[in-house]
Amino acid sequence: TLNHAVDSSAWWVTCLLFARNAPEQNPIEDIWLKGKQFIRKNWHLCDRFSSVKALFLDAIQNRFFDFPKLHMYA
Repeated sequence: TLNHAVDSSAWWVTCLLFARNAPEQNPIEDIWLKGKQFIRKNWHLCDRFSSVKALFLDAIQNRFFDFPKLHMYA
């Protein structure tokens, strides 16, 4: 009920439903790709799964992504 009885232009949270089985339409797929590419570039630092996880998080956390697919939903 966070947005209850509030005009949609003043909502604090807006959820968008992305296409589930269509990677060409889903911007989340691009974020996964960026993370995987970063791991591939730094494979020599991956000596255990915790290293892989840390690299992936470094690649995607605190970043601003502006993929063309995002504008399909605006």
